[in-house]
Amino acid sequence: MPAISVVIPCYNAARWLPATLASVTSQKGVDFEVIVVDDGSADGSAEVARRACPDARIIRTENRGASAARNLGTAHVRGEFVQYLDADDLLAPDKLQAQHATLEHTGADVAYGDWQRLAEQQPGDFVEGEVIRRQLQDDPAVELLTHFWCPPAAYLFRRGIVDKVGSWNLRLPVIQDARFALDCALHQAKFVYCPGLMAFYREHAKSSLSKRNNTAFIRDCLTNALEVKEYWESQGSFSRRQRDAVRSALHTVAISACGNDPLTYQRACDAITEFAAGFTPGSNWISRMVFRLLPYRYAVACLHICRPRLRFLHPAPTASVR
Repeated sequence: MPAISVVIPCYNAARWLPATLASVTSQKGVDFEVIVVDDGSADGSAEVARRACPDARIIRTENRGASAARNLGTAHVRGEFVQYLDADDLLAPDKLQAQHATLEHTGADVAYGDWQRLAEQQPGDFVEGEVIRRQLQDDPAVELLTHFWCPPAAYLFRRGIVDKVGSWNLRLPVIQDARFALDCALHQAKFVYCPGLMAFYREHAKSSLSKRNNTAFIRDCLTNALEVKEYWESQGSFSRRQRDAVRSALHTVAISACGNDPLTYQRACDAITEFAAGFTPGSNWISRMVFRLLPYRYAVACLHICRPRLRFLHPAPTASVR
């Protein structure tokens, strides 16, 4: 029985699969299985995967998206631990062994580590970029909602927490990877940092889905914040820090949607007005004064109009590192 099940969803990823699978098959020190879920590819991805990794189990399905493919792959895992790996990303050497040992030693549910960006300079030509070294602190759920992000390749999950979460969230087609880690935290998972470089994350010239379709990304962020708010409220113990995290997430959505997506902007403003009446965000006295003088919706719009001339008043929000 393999210790780790590596689940790789792929859609028209024939170009990247050989390198991705090579980064898996070169892992040493721990037994693992490879499950490739071909999500309705039309470029021969399944055949490429079979040639690159003859021992892999190939599961074919109609195109339903990455989360559905991961859920299908998860239903076939046999390992005690689960490694999710996007079809164009890479595991660092000895990653599985290192994180497996860390989880076994600590009894934690989720291991994570450093990861490196691979930036595309020309089509198919990637150069090593920034290495992201960040650690979660005392409240992973709050940080995962507001600012912390790792690609799936940087994590290793214990099967028990995967089963407890149940599935990848199909309602969030853009930020489903961030939500799965957050769902683990919401289900009281213990996270442990495994020092060292664990994964390589390709940043294509066309960029990630979240950047190609910013409107869909912001709408996902709104749905995510409202769902997490509802979950925390249902638990009967909504702490001040959790409230601040939801408020911050909704505020980021409102600023990002202002002038771009009226419906999402209105929904975010309505949620903040209902949930956090009297909210006066801002890092300087002028922006705080605007929020005190005007209703929240009008304050955001006012600062949005002023921002091109007075950028120091209201810096553009930053989302999770992606």
